[in-house]
Amino acid sequence: MTRVRPRPLSGTPRVSVVIPCYNYGRFLGECVDSVLSQEGVDVDVLIVDDASPDGSAEVAHQLAAADSRVRVIAREINKGHIATYNEGLAAVDGTYVLLLSADDLLAPGSLGRAAALMEANPTVGLVYGFCPSFMDKPAPARTNVTSWSIWPGLDWIEQVCRRVTNPVMTPEALVRGSLMRELGGYDPRIPYAADLLIWLRAGTRGQIGRVNGVDQAFYRKHGQNMHLQQFAGVYTDMVERLRTFDILFADDAELIPEADRLRQVVLRGLTREALLVVSRAYELGVEIDSEKQLIDLAEEMVPRTPDDPLWRRYGARLERARAGQRRVPRQVDLVKEDLWGRIRWRRWRRYGLMSEVGSV
Repeated sequence: MTRVRPRPLSGTPRVSVVIPCYNYGRFLGECVDSVLSQEGVDVDVLIVDDASPDGSAEVAHQLAAADSRVRVIAREINKGHIATYNEGLAAVDGTYVLLLSADDLLAPGSLGRAAALMEANPTVGLVYGFCPSFMDKPAPARTNVTSWSIWPGLDWIEQVCRRVTNPVMTPEALVRGSLMRELGGYDPRIPYAADLLIWLRAGTRGQIGRVNGVDQAFYRKHGQNMHLQQFAGVYTDMVERLRTFDILFADDAELIPEADRLRQVVLRGLTREALLVVSRAYELGVEIDSEKQLIDLAEEMVPRTPDDPLWRRYGARLERARAGQRRVPRQVDLVKEDLWGRIRWRRWRRYGLMSEVGSV
């Protein structure tokens, strides 16, 4: 990875923003405003309403009538979020494209900042930054770019494989339009983690860029996000990530010279995470229904052997936790847990990649 000094945006590139919507009509106006107010780019908006019963389509048509840069596709039959994403992405032709849920927001100037990096580096296929979450109203956005980070795509993929965690949130991710058309949109085989697969596949075809020091978008936290309605839970999340990497290494193996080695890195990372989740649950007195599933999954990914250092270290921790043997008082452990979480979050915010699971 190299860090370079940012350059000003040259020209006025065209950016297409696809806004999938289901029952988010109350958020649409603010979302669209955050796009249309972007400076330095020629922006167009496509709202795809997935047969919302709350009147979202009517709101979308009103927004389109008020600004010629806004178009609407209003479905009569609900087809789900992946089909909604892909229909929208197939219908736009901007030089750069971004998918923005109707309940999320772009930060001021984000499209221009990301496009500037891509314009200056034609081999970069994906640019991200940082995307804070909010409930009611987002905090003021950071807008002073400190630097650009640019990774060779395969180097970035290796970093993600080591962390087995998705470092990119969809509202912050600007993708080169030609690349998105080559990738064919989101994969319906993995509806929970299709975004992660897009980012990884982008890395097999070009460089990955990041705009540092700024907030590129805002992600609204609530219990009704389109892609979270049917999918929840630690075990499901882990299985879906495993499937995502398996699809990557199967479908794009010819573009990843060390696919077999990286798959082993992923398996060990997910196994370590599974054992940590179960042991932490015991240590904190939290019951999880998927305990047996997580242990079975860990043993399937990395068979338990007496001389394997992963199983020796984390297996011993799990057994101590099950036996109620605490190395430090519970209050101290809770403070450490909070501190580790803050450190990982700050590293993600600053560098665009979290620490490896269990390494903090």
